[in-house]
Amino acid sequence: MQKVGIIGGGLGGLASACVLGARGYEVVVFERNEWLGGKAAVLETNGFRFDMGPTILTLPAVLDRIFAEAGRHVARALDLVRLDPQWRSFFEDGSTLDLLADTDAMTSRLAAFSPGTGTAEGYRRFIGLSEQLHRISESYFFWRPVGGLRDMFDARATFQTSILRDVLAMRPGQSVAGTVRGQIPDSRVAQMVDHFTQYVGSAPDASPAVLCGIAHMQTCGGVWYPVGGTYAVPAALTNLAESLGVEFRCGARVEKILISQGVVHGVRLKGGETVGVDALVSNSDSVRTHRELLDGLPARAFERRRRYEPACSGVVLYLGLKQRYEHLLHHNFVFSCDPNEEFDAIYRKGRPAPDPTCYVCAPSGTEPDVAPPGGEALYVLVHTPYLRPGHDWPRMLPAYRRIILEKLKRTAGMEDIESRIVIEHSLTPDDINRRYHVLNGAIYGLASHGRFLGAFKPSNRSPDVRGLYLAGGAAHPGPGMPMVLMSGWIAADSLDQDFGSGTGIAKARPEKNNA
Repeated sequence: MQKVGIIGGGLGGLASACVLGARGYEVVVFERNEWLGGKAAVLETNGFRFDMGPTILTLPAVLDRIFAEAGRHVARALDLVRLDPQWRSFFEDGSTLDLLADTDAMTSRLAAFSPGTGTAEGYRRFIGLSEQLHRISESYFFWRPVGGLRDMFDARATFQTSILRDVLAMRPGQSVAGTVRGQIPDSRVAQMVDHFTQYVGSAPDASPAVLCGIAHMQTCGGVWYPVGGTYAVPAALTNLAESLGVEFRCGARVEKILISQGVVHGVRLKGGETVGVDALVSNSDSVRTHRELLDGLPARAFERRRRYEPACSGVVLYLGLKQRYEHLLHHNFVFSCDPNEEFDAIYRKGRPAPDPTCYVCAPSGTEPDVAPPGGEALYVLVHTPYLRPGHDWPRMLPAYRRIILEKLKRTAGMEDIESRIVIEHSLTPDDINRRYHVLNGAIYGLASHGRFLGAFKPSNRSPDVRGLYLAGGAAHPGPGMPMVLMSGWIAADSLDQDFGSGTGIAKARPEKNNA
């Protein structure tokens, strides 16, 4: 039985562990922290329970596929509640708008919200375009190790009319923001639709139009809440992995990937212990994997391939309220008054936005047990720049906390929020960087900036080291819970294609380097 090591027990690493365990490999997971699940962690204090990281689950079919590898059903492991409306939007002018999953219902809602502007019809056209982009992603981008355009298409079929049509439909050279505003004239609705791309932590005006497919993925596949919170997902995956014989070593920090003649043969842990493996999946940040765990030619080749820009970071406030707000849905966005100013500050100037958009999760309406009776475990996330020189978050946080709370008071009808807070904790970009060992405190791995190639991340099969595979938000297909889970499946499947083909890792042909 071949032995596979996995660096990191985040969602991507857990997905890989489950798939490889189900396919008969001996699997050991090395996790530097004392918990599994990565950012999908939980904070419990004084009767409140907070999801610390991701809170929006979409595309549950990805979990279905992972559990199916072992002949199991995800419905027996997780109680998923579908949320519709999917979120509530609060705007600076005092208006509110709920995002509905059904396109016809949402179109009717928009006709009343923005009458006579063509916004309702534009939204319907946009969702039609998004559906087409989603189909293209399923056909060429998902469920395979992609590092560039050459990995998406069979060279022999590239000039077929249908393939050329799909390439053009991806709108190369166009941005998310331009595509949205080309269809939706109401600036408030356009701002709401822009935020589908905030799953990837990038500026809509700098991200490729193909990411508009996220809108259909969410509205069609639904927004779901796992009872027990998002942490229920890694807990279920851990249980599945353990039932398949996967070994977990928490508190085991990998300090070096050991290679010989370009082939992985083990890892060295902090303290000096070496563990031999036949292949390795790194669920650690892909850039930090190469910069810190590898050296020599593989590390240099990785750095030359492209420029690696971190996605944005964020400030999270965990606020235990003695009384919940009845006008909040489970998911809410409290939008900035000027998205151009907001994104310019975060993504180009490297400064916290003076008037930020706040994402607010209020789960007690769905699961009352997250807080004492009548209370709320309020989660507030504001995107910030990734860590830059001069950022001193212990000094910056108190003033930015005031800006965030004033925004909630002014725009979301939460005027008395400070009097309701009984418990408060926070997470800053500094904390995120230390806690999760990511690139410059980035929440979402690598930015998706670039109108032609911004959607591409490092391939799941390393083109530089045989037997090395990559998973997580800084590898293909990118960040967000379903994409990270899918990355783990792709990494495991790629490894199994190489191992299970009978050629063995040492003879498996690495992919071409992609620009």
